[in-house]
Amino acid sequence: MSLVHSTPLQSLLGGLGLVPPVHGLLILNGDIFGISGFLHGAARGAIESALGVLGLILGGLVAGALDGTGPTTLDTSLTRIVISGLLVGIGTKLAKGCTSGHMICGISRLSLRSLVATATFCITGVSTARFMHLKALPPQGPMDWNLNSAARPLIALQVLPLATEIALYFYAYRNIVVVKQTRRSRSFLRSVALIASSFSFALGLLVSNLTDPLKVVSFLVLPFHGSFDPSLAFLALGALPLMSILYRYVRNREQPQLGGTWSVPKNGIIDARLLFGAAIFGVGWGMEGICPGPGLVNFGKALLTGRNLAHMAAWLGSVVAGGLLC
Repeated sequence: MSLVHSTPLQSLLGGLGLVPPVHGLLILNGDIFGISGFLHGAARGAIESALGVLGLILGGLVAGALDGTGPTTLDTSLTRIVISGLLVGIGTKLAKGCTSGHMICGISRLSLRSLVATATFCITGVSTARFMHLKALPPQGPMDWNLNSAARPLIALQVLPLATEIALYFYAYRNIVVVKQTRRSRSFLRSVALIASSFSFALGLLVSNLTDPLKVVSFLVLPFHGSFDPSLAFLALGALPLMSILYRYVRNREQPQLGGTWSVPKNGIIDARLLFGAAIFGVGWGMEGICPGPGLVNFGKALLTGRNLAHMAAWLGSVVAGGLLC
């Protein structure tokens, strides 16, 4: 079995690239960047949620056009992929969050509810990954501190949505009365902000390699094993400290720049529903190494390239179905 290599620098830069879209959506729209919430909301007809889904798929389409490669999957069994999707859908609906809403956004604002949810789905994710994949994972070679050829254009592309978010902020600042009192203008600007943020987030996911199920599962087997890949720890190192600082000190008086409601949950209840949902999500995540954000991005790549399209469509459809069951 050939060696694979962790990508600490690329994953670190990918993590840093997640910060502007997450914080930008918070400042502009007052919303948490919760991708499972986008997906479940879109399935029930919520327009803003559907725009968040659209931006993530668009990021995958663009990446597929740039590098010409489709997404990979850990196995070819549609049955296991469907089961994984159902568990992720049910779990994220019950727990009201996944790796983006609980782990990235929640931990960065020191939410106890999100800390508990993250610990729970990491425990079940690690247990599942070790049980199902440990013997089949390739060994790790030396760390690769370079950027691959696909990462550079994706990093450069993030300038466009970032510039869009900055332009929206200053437009609203200069035209605050028009934006906050004209419903149509406010709705349009919030929609642009959401698409820009989700598109940028998709690019960050691609750079970080969180869209590669092998890297996810190789991380979940944790240290002291020859297949352990620490890349995703560097993603967290890039994202969480800076996001925590921005949330603590740059919150715009908790008034969304583009109007609407400040939607950050406070003092959420830690109950059996949260724990059960997070545990189920972790099992589904550990089975295939896919969570909602990477699933949507990879679906976009599959749409363009045709590779593993049936598998990604089946997984996403199962996530939606699982959410509708709850």
